[in-house]
Amino acid sequence: MKTFSLVRFILTVGLLLLSSVVSAQTRVPKSDNQSWNDFQFTIPVNKKIDFVLIGTVRMGDNLSSFVDERWGVRVNYSVQKYVTLQSLYFHRDAHPPNGRHEREERATIGANFRIPLGKFNLNTRNWFERRWRHPQVDAWRYRNRIQLDHPFKINKTKFTWFVSDEFFYDWSLGDWVRNRAAVGVSHTFSKHLTLETYVMRQNDGRSRPGDINIIGTTWRIHL
Repeated sequence: MKTFSLVRFILTVGLLLLSSVVSAQTRVPKSDNQSWNDFQFTIPVNKKIDFVLIGTVRMGDNLSSFVDERWGVRVNYSVQKYVTLQSLYFHRDAHPPNGRHEREERATIGANFRIPLGKFNLNTRNWFERRWRHPQVDAWRYRNRIQLDHPFKINKTKFTWFVSDEFFYDWSLGDWVRNRAAVGVSHTFSKHLTLETYVMRQNDGRSRPGDINIIGTTWRIHL
């Protein structure tokens, strides 16, 4: 009987350890290292209105797999030289590491204000978003991004550096839930092509993964 009890005890402990290992391996991680790549194709309609096609691919799980794909359209309306109204719709498919498949339809309205400060430019972007999500609940969200940029040269090549910080308020949670801080450089190759590269840190205590280190690119193609 003692031998049988000992064997049963060993098997029970082994099963508990195995279940804890499997649970740890399948749990969605709190943090990640990712690469975000955006493509924007701008089609001018007239002097005040631009139509923009948008595509996004994000690699995550420590840059080992595709975790987020997006496509959408945006309309920019230039009210005056320093004020632009924006409306946006996009579709999102996401596959967080070890997580459930997520789908989202998102509609956004907002405005961008640019304030010249000598050779500096201060930009503030304010967006209100309606998010139809599965499996998460639907929600409204407010985003405010503040960005400062300044041109510079290396030899005769022109660049622009920028720093930005963005804050997110989620009405479904009643709280400021996310922050994104970035620093980067942009270069205009021609009147049709601009490349923006940046590094970003996202802090988010509600999402999984929420704390993310990001290397990103934005390709802006003006047709």
